[in-house]
Amino acid sequence: MTNVNILIPDQILAEIERGTYRNKYLIYNRKSTDEAENQKNSLAFQSAENAKFSDREKLEIAKLSINGFCSSGVISEKHSGYKETDDVILTEDGMVQYSIDRPKFQKLMMLLHQGYFKGVICLCWDRISRNKGDDTILRKLMRSGVDVRFVYSNYDQSSSGELHMDIDGMFAQHHSRVTSEKVRLANRLKRSQGKCTYRAPIGYLNEGSADHKPQDPDRAPIIKELFELYATGEWSLPDLERHANKQGLRTVPKRPKRTKAEMLADVTENDNQREKISTPLRTGRIGRILRDPFYMGLVIGPDGLHIPSTCHEPLVSKETFDLVQALLASRRVSKYYEKKALQPFRGFIRCAKCRRAYTPYVKKGIVYYSAKCLPTCKNKRRNCNYDFVESKISALLARLVLSDEETEMLDAQASTELALLEERRLREQSSREREMATIREDLAYLRVHQLDLLKSGAYSPEALSKERDNLENRLDKLADKAAWSEASMRALVEDVVKSSELLKNVARLYELAKPLEKDNFLKKVCSELLLDEKTAQLSPKVGLEPVFRLKNLLGAQPTWFSERENHGLLEFLKEFQISSEHD
Repeated sequence: MTNVNILIPDQILAEIERGTYRNKYLIYNRKSTDEAENQKNSLAFQSAENAKFSDREKLEIAKLSINGFCSSGVISEKHSGYKETDDVILTEDGMVQYSIDRPKFQKLMMLLHQGYFKGVICLCWDRISRNKGDDTILRKLMRSGVDVRFVYSNYDQSSSGELHMDIDGMFAQHHSRVTSEKVRLANRLKRSQGKCTYRAPIGYLNEGSADHKPQDPDRAPIIKELFELYATGEWSLPDLERHANKQGLRTVPKRPKRTKAEMLADVTENDNQREKISTPLRTGRIGRILRDPFYMGLVIGPDGLHIPSTCHEPLVSKETFDLVQALLASRRVSKYYEKKALQPFRGFIRCAKCRRAYTPYVKKGIVYYSAKCLPTCKNKRRNCNYDFVESKISALLARLVLSDEETEMLDAQASTELALLEERRLREQSSREREMATIREDLAYLRVHQLDLLKSGAYSPEALSKERDNLENRLDKLADKAAWSEASMRALVEDVVKSSELLKNVARLYELAKPLEKDNFLKKVCSELLLDEKTAQLSPKVGLEPVFRLKNLLGAQPTWFSERENHGLLEFLKEFQISSEHD
């Protein structure tokens, strides 16, 4: 549900932005998925109560209809108000971002925040929110002037009203937690007793009770026959598929999974009247049936292990089931490659969000890359081809090269910082020389009076050695600072420009190289390429970070480069010198 987008037609959006509904209200109804039998949970009941309240209080409802959002100003949503995502983004400017799990509620909050409506009417607090994240957004909107009306509650503009609101929000969340805990503990208890708290597989009837799962009189005999035929060793899974279809075996009729459009459509109390469909069993489904221990009288226990069932009778004996498993195992063929096929960029491309690898594969002579991202990953670019990857890499390498304007900019910045450096050097030189002279005097004193200091007990041998090392380290650091002169800095600027020229030649050679040659080169200078639907990011290997950071120093922030603190030119050149010595 979180990936469902609600689009407002341009004509209606123009009316909203003109302020047509600025003094009108919307109605929000939510059917909780946690309490299906609760009267207050009925959408029809909420709509009637909210309509009566708006008439009584003379609150004008916006007669607005948007497909997938509202009908005549009434928003009806079937979604849990307790569940929320754990994703959160903290930005450097102090902003906190997280996703709202309810798409219609999210759109409602955006419209209220923009001031397009005066407010919203709902039955009570737990109909509009049952988690602290949504509570925070709602309260901030209320403090900013949005008029939120509750049919069953009236919160005064006082400390007592705030306390009343706090208590209602707390109990709404507590009620959901208690309900979830009760259901979880009840299911765990039932599972420990051998009950089936989940949907029984085909061949058994699901009559709404975990205590009794009777056999399906139409499908159970055919399922049992499939086990017996396969146990003979003369039948394959495709053979069983054809036999099952001849016998008329089909899945239990059920409603198909709702599409995104159906999720956003106006939900009604007759939503369960959608047509149920059943389909023939395919080879994969038959294979899963033959591997399911449920058919020999086991259910999943509280710890995820199978235990004897007290709610259903087995269809096949343990001996038959074990024989079927042995035959399935003997016919299972897996391919293992001792040497993987050579493909460019194998193991080099990763998802920028979950860091899963893009695996290369060839289809119709074209190399493609596919990522099996985590279920929670929001990266929409799960597949791409070689040409796309290569074009991104070429563009990134080209942007590492300094243009003539950037070279002039580097020289100008260097001249400016050189002048500042010389001024600072002259100002600090005398102070540094005095400090160095003092340290040399201390070192000379330690050498001359070493024996006296040890005899008097002023220093132990270890303490004396440590004191000498500390003084020598301080002296070395001061000497390093003094070594940074105008000439050395100018020489390093020239080295940076030469490195850029080298990169320019490398970029040209990269364009002419073959795919595997490009792969070999990239893996020597970069550790990985991070991809998603918006960005491509090259990560340099250790020692090459300063070269990659050069564009950041000159003001151009490449989208592929990881964010870092932007140091001045002097610090950058020091880092560049260290990396050059390392290489």
